[in-house]
Amino acid sequence: MVIKAPERITYTDGHSFCPGCGHGIAIRLIGEALQELQMEEEAVISLDVACGGMPIDVWRYDTIEAAHGRPVATAVGVKMARPANPVIAYLGDGAAYSIGIAETIHSARRNDNITVIVLNNCVFGMTGGQMSPTSLQGQVTSSSIHGKSMEEGGGTLDVINMLKDMDIAYLARASLCDTGNIKKAKKYIVKALEKQRNGEGYGLIELLSPCPTNWNMEPGDAAEHIKEIIMPVFPVGEFVG
Repeated sequence: MVIKAPERITYTDGHSFCPGCGHGIAIRLIGEALQELQMEEEAVISLDVACGGMPIDVWRYDTIEAAHGRPVATAVGVKMARPANPVIAYLGDGAAYSIGIAETIHSARRNDNITVIVLNNCVFGMTGGQMSPTSLQGQVTSSSIHGKSMEEGGGTLDVINMLKDMDIAYLARASLCDTGNIKKAKKYIVKALEKQRNGEGYGLIELLSPCPTNWNMEPGDAAEHIKEIIMPVFPVGEFVG
């Protein structure tokens, strides 16, 4: 088990994540994967704004903060200009599947040789916990105070169902709710980056993440909520590759 943080992730000046947030775990896993694959020096990471932009404060990789919903488009541009560099797009479910859904789909359709990592907490986190495309049916959010319904908010978007039949290199979903699932998440990130290094194309890993602040839960309860409520709706595992 790795105890020491990756060399390029530092918390000297603190961080901005809420207690129990999954972003801190996710960026640690990305750092461990890049270090193990010896990609730290060449990696370029495209970030979203809001919660998805906070990693820029604690990691020391070449990083571009894209416009909201555009990290995938930015990553594609970087990869076109620097094809030898490993390129990651890191963003939340609101950005990836709402304002950025076109970029997410069409990059997959082209099988662009990038790695996309999406943190899915079923809400728009930074702006107040509003309903997102991945909010569950019946989920109470700041913009669905009576619970999301088909009439008010539509269905629950599952990116696996959208992309699993496309000609892409890798597609997986993991959960950040406990140690076993976190280990699988890292394994998936490593595998997607290896496939990018081999020139195989587009990889997307969705990470089911707790958001205790916007779910109005204690961190431990948020982790259990993922296991009991979210994972039955969003099954984890490898789906392509």
